[in-house]
Amino acid sequence: MIAFIKGNLEAKSKGYIVIEVAGIGYKIYMPESAIAKLGEVGSNVKVYTFMRVREDDISLYGFITNEELRMFELLLSVSGIGAKGALTILSNVSPSQFALAVISNDVNVLKKLPGIGPKTAQRVILELKDKLKKEQDIMQGEEQENSALQVAIQDDEKIGEAVSALQVLGYSRKEIADSLANVDMASLSVEDIIRRGLSNLAK
Repeated sequence: MIAFIKGNLEAKSKGYIVIEVAGIGYKIYMPESAIAKLGEVGSNVKVYTFMRVREDDISLYGFITNEELRMFELLLSVSGIGAKGALTILSNVSPSQFALAVISNDVNVLKKLPGIGPKTAQRVILELKDKLKKEQDIMQGEEQENSALQVAIQDDEKIGEAVSALQVLGYSRKEIADSLANVDMASLSVEDIIRRGLSNLAK
């Protein structure tokens, strides 16, 4: 598995880029929004990657952040959503907005995304929330709970929503507790808490 590729940006095209590393050009499919954020052709770039291997195809998919990569992997786990559909979705919604929509059962946000109708939106929410519930059930018997975070969740519902949203993106309770330890969450919205958590988790 290739975790990331770092090299010279040789080309930017619709839906993909080419990065040259040691004389080899890697064609990497990316969300349009991510391609727009990359540097100019000729600059040195780093892209997190997901390699998809099929009987008749081996493809690389690239992302600027680990959060985008996690969200892509989550979307692939939902029945009926393929790699191209996942990239299109990533081009139109941030990981924080997506996770919040899942946690808050906001079908309206999801069904506005290209390739997702009302039924698919409901399936995304159902499958990902079910996955989150299973992970939480597993953790109940483990000594991973951060008491300070648990108190904060009990005192403020929005903190609980933000923590659940970060868990949807694949982070453990301990990682989330560490990322929010020095964040003044009282004055922040749910999405702002998620963004701060993601920013700290990326360090």
